[in-house]
Amino acid sequence: MKLIFEKGAPGQHLTLLPACDVPEVTLSNARTEPLDLPHVSETELTRHYTALAKRVHGVNDGFYPLGSCTMKYNPKINEDMANLPGFTQIHPLQGEETVQGCLEVLHESEKLLCEVTGMNAMTFQPAAGAHGEFTGLLLIKAYHTHRQDTGRTKIIVPDSAHGTNPASAVMAGYTVVNVPSSPDGCVDVEALRAAVGPDTAGLMLTNPNTVGIFDRNILEITRIVHDAGGLCYYDGANLNAVMGVVRPGDMGFDVIHLNLHKTFSTPHGGGGPGAGAVGCKEFLAQFLPGPMVAKDEKGYHFTVPAHSIGRVKNFCGNFAVVVRALTYVLTLGREGIPEAAKNAVLNANYMMKKLGEKYAMAYAGPCMHEFVMTLVDLKEATGVSAMDIAKGLLDHGIHPPTMYFPLIVHEALMIEPTETESQETMDEVCQVFLDLWDLAHENPQALHDAPTKTPVRRLDEVGAARNPVLRYNAG
Repeated sequence: MKLIFEKGAPGQHLTLLPACDVPEVTLSNARTEPLDLPHVSETELTRHYTALAKRVHGVNDGFYPLGSCTMKYNPKINEDMANLPGFTQIHPLQGEETVQGCLEVLHESEKLLCEVTGMNAMTFQPAAGAHGEFTGLLLIKAYHTHRQDTGRTKIIVPDSAHGTNPASAVMAGYTVVNVPSSPDGCVDVEALRAAVGPDTAGLMLTNPNTVGIFDRNILEITRIVHDAGGLCYYDGANLNAVMGVVRPGDMGFDVIHLNLHKTFSTPHGGGGPGAGAVGCKEFLAQFLPGPMVAKDEKGYHFTVPAHSIGRVKNFCGNFAVVVRALTYVLTLGREGIPEAAKNAVLNANYMMKKLGEKYAMAYAGPCMHEFVMTLVDLKEATGVSAMDIAKGLLDHGIHPPTMYFPLIVHEALMIEPTETESQETMDEVCQVFLDLWDLAHENPQALHDAPTKTPVRRLDEVGAARNPVLRYNAG
């Protein structure tokens, strides 16, 4: 389709603003040439954006099983609450007495999410998951520095971790120590024992882990790190599988980040908005970013922790995301939150069992909320890769699962159906996967050519990555 710059003609326009009712002022540093903007009518503009919308695929369009991303349906009541005038028509510099409702949202969200996670305090400043990781690591660093235990310079990260974990550790000034996984996909406990020492600042881990397995040794893992003097950080990317069932704080974790834009249903994708809320145990609360919200007999007010690491984002973070998350928690309640987690696990195991009829699983079940298939054997037998299967799914209106991740699994496809998909939908999707397996053996070239029914056919992804075109050339 054409770009908006390629449509219209000089002189076409639409009126969006009323006539100026104040004296016009000419700036001394005004540009000498007019902006190169498209000249289109209102009809052309409307059709253009409608055409773009038709090319977007989201959870309202079809199955969207991105592993480790929790692309589930987002209840529309959350949007209604976030759009209430009392939340949208405020200014972040207003006095505390004029935004008591907003402060109550932050205070109540902190209380409820601490209960879900087993933590004692929580900040909502971080703007996304990786930002939450960085903030959590700064808390760990502040704790060791406050105790003058400055020799702790290393963060232990499993080889199955999300890529942001080692990146966040390096940004916080730490050296990353990688520990391998055992054959069952969990942390190699003996390798962990060998890795810890007086220089260990902490461990970054998510449980269930990136391959969708709940580590049966989790209590021993956190104990090993604590005995070495380190702290345990919980990456909350996979909390969707265990929320309301088990709590990271009870597993031995000292600090956690939550992807409110994933687990707690805020629309996810498109670059935001996100919220990487960070919770911690009581002994770390003194280091949290300020301000925090406290309550006394006079109402809600801001307070700054005694040894705060300082702000990590302006004001209170992406506040509307917190409103949505609070709505989700209050709607589900004490019974609904664990039910959602259990349904996510049930759906993943259901699909894992059905697809296991033909596809090889990287690790034996049962899984938690997601599972990983390895297509190494299929590729060797037919030449059809995980990428080819993913492209074939597009022709059936299905968004591909996460591809080639985690890196420890070759030809990986990671699938997370979430709790919001019906059995009928999963049956249809599984049948498509199984049909593609048969097609790979009968006509592999058809999958090498896929997709053929989408508006854009298979792209030269290597060329696009190496020679990206990032600007439109009007010439």
